Amino acid sequence: MEGRTERGPAVRRLAGALLALLLPAAVVLGLAAADLWRQVHRPLALGARPVVVELPRGSSLQDLAGRLQALGVLERPRALVWWGRWRGLAGRLQAGEYLLRPGTSAAAFLEQVAAGRVRLHRLTLVEGWTFAQALAAVEAHPALRHTLRGLPPEAVMARLGHPGQHPEGRFLPDTYRFPKGTTDLAFLERAYRAMERFLARAWAERAPGLPYRSPYEALILASIVEKETALPAERPLVAGVLVRRLQRGMRLQADPTVIYGLGARFDGDLRRRDLLRDGPYNTYRRKGLPPTPIALPGRAAILAALHPAPGEALYYVARGDGSHVFSATLAEHRAAVRRYQLRT
Repeated sequence: MEGRTERGPAVRRLAGALLALLLPAAVVLGLAAADLWRQVHRPLALGARPVVVELPRGSSLQDLAGRLQALGVLERPRALVWWGRWRGLAGRLQAGEYLLRPGTSAAAFLEQVAAGRVRLHRLTLVEGWTFAQALAAVEAHPALRHTLRGLPPEAVMARLGHPGQHPEGRFLPDTYRFPKGTTDLAFLERAYRAMERFLARAWAERAPGLPYRSPYEALILASIVEKETALPAERPLVAGVLVRRLQRGMRLQADPTVIYGLGARFDGDLRRRDLLRDGPYNTYRRKGLPPTPIALPGRAAILAALHPAPGEALYYVARGDGSHVFSATLAEHRAAVRRYQLRT
């Protein structure tokens, strides 16, 4: 019993000594942890504008922290490294181009990189563009990786997996967002698939009795509608005129088809001799549809071609302000032409 009594105070003294040693260490550790949390959660030292941070493939957590330090936005890169290891993010960084916005903390940016939320660039394919114009815009975009430059259109279509297809009208006008380094081929594949999907859905819900033998023929007419008018309310009306002319075996007599057929020879002035010169796209000389679309038709033009407005009009003429006068008879049409086209 006496031995146990003697050991009791010794144990208590040892425990007290250990506590005296551990308590300051715990306090120091707690203060260090709190400082670490503050370091990685306070907003980075950015100005008023976002900063682009590019992380190459194979970069480590130390590389990311070093880049932020080099940009002058992170004072203690080791704090971010420790935080990333504690969070288990060191092996989950994804290469890419990231937008670092004002107010973002180092911890939040690390989560952004680990999730792969890269900066997205934009490119708009405009309704009514030709394929040549769309391809030029693709080739000029600095964020795309270019693999198609110098290839003729037929080679581009072959690379897309559609050899023998004419490219005109095959790509859906829209604004597309993509990360830096996306290939031009991948961009065009996306626009091509978007057009295929939209056209298939629209074709399945088309109005009855239309004179088209295939979705492609509807696409051709939609491209003419796209070029004939920019007014949303007029697209179904123009489509109605063109559809009725097809149904009655009348020539479409659409100026944009002739202009497309002229190509680089068109100087901005469509002359009588151009209308008289025969060619596959001259709908003044040939009945039916031209062999291909003449532009990239947008969704509204496609829907108009598949749901044309009913009526009796067989003619239209431009007023000169972007709108048109629609006529049911040739006499009415000639009167409208005299009024709006032959004014001095």
